[in-house]
Amino acid sequence: MTLLQSILLGIVQGATEFIPVSSSGHLVLIPFLFNWNIPTRDAFIFDVLVQVATLIAVLAYYAKDFLAIGKALLNSIFRTKTFADPDAKLGLYLILATIPAGLAGIAFNDLIQNAFANPSITSLCLFGTAALLVIAELVGKRQEKSLVHMNWKDSIWIGCFQILALFPGLSRSGSTITGGMLRDFGRRTSARFSFLMAVPIMLAAGSKAVYDFVQMPNTSENLSILLAGCVVAAIVGYFSIRWLLQYLSQRSYFVFAIYCGVFASINIVVYLIR
Repeated sequence: MTLLQSILLGIVQGATEFIPVSSSGHLVLIPFLFNWNIPTRDAFIFDVLVQVATLIAVLAYYAKDFLAIGKALLNSIFRTKTFADPDAKLGLYLILATIPAGLAGIAFNDLIQNAFANPSITSLCLFGTAALLVIAELVGKRQEKSLVHMNWKDSIWIGCFQILALFPGLSRSGSTITGGMLRDFGRRTSARFSFLMAVPIMLAAGSKAVYDFVQMPNTSENLSILLAGCVVAAIVGYFSIRWLLQYLSQRSYFVFAIYCGVFASINIVVYLIR
């Protein structure tokens, strides 16, 4: 991977991680469209690490939320021994929501890695993202139920939708936001929970990717290239969160569903031609 490729993919990652169009799908399909010959294992490790870099954007944007949640959780565990505090409950539900995808990621790790090397499967998964977004808009009641009213069933339900996002082309934010809307949470509320729950699963995946990266030959030579993509992804990701939350105040997900369908169709045509 070259420095220019790393920076361009970092921009793509930052712009698409939180917008429901599948950042992982774009990280697979952009190199495919431009015929970049990046080794599969290197590409997978880069894709995971650059996604983890966007956690910096989440942590920066929701810094007050994470501090409040962390403080409430520690207080509940070591002092009150209850989870009556709303922030403590939210922290507990974020942990619960991480479990399904965490278990699935361990069980299907090889299958997931192979999917990252298959543009045709990724393109088909993008159609799946489009379908999820349409379902969210047509079926979700959008009663703007607050996260204060969330229960453990809601968190597990949304967490199960995050399993879909282990495969490139199925948007993590799109899947989990759909899960939230199907439990009567509104667009912005579902998006907020989706962004917060990204942290535990990405940290787990990132730890594994860092280990794999260290085991690669010529790690020191590739480090500067990797860091360039990560820095760009974090910066662009921060502004992506802000833009999406403002967008969702007035508009639906239909435009993203259309985009996923069009982008997937283009890649399938290119794949068949080649």
